[in-house]
Amino acid sequence: MFYHLLWHFREIFTHRLGFYAYQNVLFRSVAATLTSLLIAFVIGPKIIRWLIRKKIGDRPEFHHAALNELTKEKANTPTMGGLIIILASLTTTLLWAKLNNPFIQKAVFLVIWFGALGGIDDWLKLTALSRHRSRDGLKPWEKLMFQVGGAIIIAWFLYADFANITDGKLFWLPFYKHGLPLANWAFVLIAIFYITATSNAVNLTDGMDGLAAGCIGMVSLVLVVLCYVASEMMTRTGPVSWSSYLLLPAIPQASEMSIFYSAVFGAVLGFLWYNCHPAQTFMGDVGSLPLGAAMGYGALVTRNEILLLIIGGIFVVELFSVILQVLYFRYTGGKRLFRCAPLHHHFHLIGWSEPQVVVRFWLLAVAFAAIALATLKIR
Repeated sequence: MFYHLLWHFREIFTHRLGFYAYQNVLFRSVAATLTSLLIAFVIGPKIIRWLIRKKIGDRPEFHHAALNELTKEKANTPTMGGLIIILASLTTTLLWAKLNNPFIQKAVFLVIWFGALGGIDDWLKLTALSRHRSRDGLKPWEKLMFQVGGAIIIAWFLYADFANITDGKLFWLPFYKHGLPLANWAFVLIAIFYITATSNAVNLTDGMDGLAAGCIGMVSLVLVVLCYVASEMMTRTGPVSWSSYLLLPAIPQASEMSIFYSAVFGAVLGFLWYNCHPAQTFMGDVGSLPLGAAMGYGALVTRNEILLLIIGGIFVVELFSVILQVLYFRYTGGKRLFRCAPLHHHFHLIGWSEPQVVVRFWLLAVAFAAIALATLKIR
């Protein structure tokens, strides 16, 4: 809205006052980070108080007695704090981004769709006692059905956006400078898989104070860079194409997504103020599902699906720890590969304190992000 308002009065702001900065993606990205951070700070206490009044508190229940004992002090901590991130990032995106950009439009739709799905699941689980129902929330197949449904909608329209973009219809590898041909059906399947898998991966990682939020912050910051360099930039001296220089896929209009991921980054920082140990609120599915889906969507828009496996290495490790645990348990007659899965619970059970686990996983997330960025120059 700010961008469109300033553009509407461009005669005053540009020609008379000489203010051109609002046209620059980098300026609006920085503004989006600060705006989102401020909004999160302001609405955070209000949302937490509302959740407390509604008695939307978590009661951690694991199929592991020792883990239940370690987390007993978390009982009744307000959940659904992801509303802080969703409201801050969406409001900021609407304020600073070009709302006629097709990638921005789908990003807003994705956050609303997956946020609503996570919110319904949280509400059913956390109000189950008052309604005398099971605490399971949505059944796994119900949740997966809506995740896949949202992913199909995004994949269909995203492929239409790439119809006239050569690089958008290719599959790109981190260390190879030429895109590989990709069939229509393969693109759709990859999009569905990535959006669904990343939303679940972040959901699994959200089990300790600040863990998922901190790692999401690292990934969103890298996606800001990838979106910024994906398309041509107009400067006073003429157009600058980072994608050509770095041999990256050129996706016109993708740079506008930098504003969206900057908004997510700022909102996550604001949320961490209330989510760091000991947490005043937990993210819940209302935050983890849309944030995870947004990470997968960013990789699809910039055509960096494989690179996302490095960027979000922590989420990949967490997801595979659960898969390996289930398979090992099934095929060894009840033995466990880890003391508990996802992996962060394993380290908690072997003696690491919760802050130790979180900070060490953050450090690994920084390392994964640095490696991912280094591959841009290696290519």
